[in-house]
Amino acid sequence: MNYFELFNLPVTLSIDLDELKSTTLKLQQKYHPDRAENKEQALIQSSEINHAYKILSHVDSRAAYLLSLKNQDEGLDQSIHDLFFLQDALEVREDLENATTESQLTSVKNQVIQAIESLTVDFQNSYEHSDWDNAKDYVRKLQFFQRVLNDVDKAEEKLFDDQFDQDDF
Repeated sequence: MNYFELFNLPVTLSIDLDELKSTTLKLQQKYHPDRAENKEQALIQSSEINHAYKILSHVDSRAAYLLSLKNQDEGLDQSIHDLFFLQDALEVREDLENATTESQLTSVKNQVIQAIESLTVDFQNSYEHSDWDNAKDYVRKLQFFQRVLNDVDKAEEKLFDDQFDQDDF
């Protein structure tokens, strides 16, 4: 059974994340080790559910998983060779490093989200046309921007914590 089947979702890049979360919670309750007769088996199933949720909940790992279902995931760990992309990516990273205000972080976050949305469309087109080399390239780029998005979230948390700490004095 693949992860999409586990959550009763269509095998596609565009999924209903609310449905994924809801089904995950139901499955976690059903296979919770404290409620099971065979705790060892329930622990394994619970771990598999959590892993599958983690994979499907992010567009970059979901895209990579789709490629794996088609046996086309070899080489996803290779470097990105698109010089224009790398230059743009470097600029986004610099913008993030220089962001010191909430509005600057929001601007970077919006830029990253927009890039992810564009790459998602590009991946979808390549995947539907079995253009595996380009699909892999788009996954690598999605993975890059997902890491940047995670870093933006961390920077937002740090900024909030710093502001909260200053408000205490």
